Amino acid sequence: MPTTSRTRLVAGTLLGLAVLGGTTGLTAAHAAAAPPPQPPAAVVQQPVLGIDAATKAAHAALDAAEAEGQRVTVSIVDRAGNERVRLTGDGAGPQSGESARRKAFTAVAWGRATSELSGQVGGNGATLRDIPGTLFLAGGVPVIAGSPIAGIGVAGAPSGDLDEEFARAGLDAVRADLR
Repeated sequence: MPTTSRTRLVAGTLLGLAVLGGTTGLTAAHAAAAPPPQPPAAVVQQPVLGIDAATKAAHAALDAAEAEGQRVTVSIVDRAGNERVRLTGDGAGPQSGESARRKAFTAVAWGRATSELSGQVGGNGATLRDIPGTLFLAGGVPVIAGSPIAGIGVAGAPSGDLDEEFARAGLDAVRADLR
């Protein structure tokens, strides 16, 4: 059978695709075997509570509050105090969002529940209360994985003890994931 231009074009295209596919496959296989690059010595990496875990904790805290008929806001913050997740329950007061965020930040900043810290803010002159963004009322708990990596804050229940109970329900929901 005589070779036509069309036959040569199809054969050339197939050969080109085969070469391209083979090269790409080798490159992909080589890239998969290479170790990941290491950050420069001047770069510090810190653990962060993943968004799935943060969302899971927030939902667990809100569910615990709603099961007791409480209208609250839940805030999950990272080590720097950046809010990762906020869930505001139906009927929660307008002040509860900021209060929850500040409780979460206070808990992660000191690595302790805010109920433990509230007795340490008195005295004359400058106190812990003077630090911007903090709130020393019960309802904030730290998330610890070797060191504090996040904070869970709840606000809006009639007492800080209830807020903290709900925050601890959020922590309990992700505790096994932290090991």
